[in-house]
Amino acid sequence: MAGRLTDRLPDDFDPWEHLQGQYLVEFNRRVRQYFSEHDADWKPNIGDKRSSMRVACTILDTDSYTMMALRMSFFFDLLGYNRKDLLVYHGSRENIEPPVKGHPKVRLYFSQDSGSVPKGYSKVDAELSFRLMNETQATFTPENAHTLALKVKSQFITSGQGVVFTKGKDIYAYKDVTKGYRLQVYCTTENDAKDIIRRALECQDVVFKEDNLTIHKPQKNSNPKPGKHLVYGKQRDLKQYRPIANVRFRYAVVEVPGLTKEIVLMDTTGRLPAIAF
Repeated sequence: MAGRLTDRLPDDFDPWEHLQGQYLVEFNRRVRQYFSEHDADWKPNIGDKRSSMRVACTILDTDSYTMMALRMSFFFDLLGYNRKDLLVYHGSRENIEPPVKGHPKVRLYFSQDSGSVPKGYSKVDAELSFRLMNETQATFTPENAHTLALKVKSQFITSGQGVVFTKGKDIYAYKDVTKGYRLQVYCTTENDAKDIIRRALECQDVVFKEDNLTIHKPQKNSNPKPGKHLVYGKQRDLKQYRPIANVRFRYAVVEVPGLTKEIVLMDTTGRLPAIAF
């Protein structure tokens, strides 16, 4: 009967071509979703980091199996698409605070360059945060977020890279509650700490005031090799006390009450869909 569907595979059926075609469609659909900030008429280009990564991820019909595997590994493993529904950790492991209610909160995240981490040690990281006291969830708009993103970029990106400061044991605390600042910068020098504090203040056009700065210098010294202790039947490394390391600005997000996900303002890693590039 003409037009009747057959339950047999075509004589010239090629399992590899069929699988590749099906996988290409579904995989590239997920790639488009991941780079959803691109317009529907986006054309392949490497003019910016996110576009370059999308080109690297997109599977082509002419790809060999090796090329497909590399694209899949880049997308799923390096960019972490297969972990997208897990909680994204923001904040230093040494200073975790509960989510702030009321005014939107901006988080600035820093971490050590991978190449400078000694073997057997974890990356040193740091976080600064401040509130937008002149904004609420009702007044904060996408336009305001874009303006804020550009300010963060102008303060924390220099020569195309995130600014760096040396994290250490001394605490430089800056408090200006009316402006939304309760900063604690763990640092090695006062000049370094003041520079980072001023940059955070400039994101809201707030003037630095010396009287708002308090310095705490503990007697205990940082110890790069604290030794080991017995945990669960095995000798394990003791936690370092306020380790000293250069940490670089990576990204900034803003948490807006009422939204289930934070808004990525600026990202130097290219892994997050940020407002500013």
